[in-house]
Amino acid sequence: MTADYTALSQQIEALCHGETDIVALMATVVCEIHHGHPLSDWTGFYRVVGPELLKIGPYQGGHGCLVIPFARGVCGAAARTGQVQLVPDVDAFPDHIACSSTTRAELVLPVWNGAGQLLGVLDLDSNTPAAFTEEDAAQLTAILARVFRDAA
Repeated sequence: MTADYTALSQQIEALCHGETDIVALMATVVCEIHHGHPLSDWTGFYRVVGPELLKIGPYQGGHGCLVIPFARGVCGAAARTGQVQLVPDVDAFPDHIACSSTTRAELVLPVWNGAGQLLGVLDLDSNTPAAFTEEDAAQLTAILARVFRDAA
């Protein structure tokens, strides 16, 4: 079970066209992805707010962790390495931060603007093991690159 990425991409592009404000873009993108991916139980952004530090941004779902250092967890690993983290079983990920005890799988994607600045990470959590795929990672990476290209 996966998202309809053609429709999701078109909807996000239409809603975000011409917008450059990071928070407005994050709020819109997270809402569409959360409602568009059938297995995402928590969807949110963590923003880079200082050296090696992420803070929660716009999200959908229950409460998330407020602060995550680059040195910890799946979100920290994505921010630290600049690489997508596709985790089919969070219990097998060393140093996983359990913001919710029901989370079983996670997909975290770094978010860059067109100038190559790391703005934050997009975190999708699922209560279903192995909920996310390489296709999810590739499609969402492409959407994020287009949407945040001109973000200031």
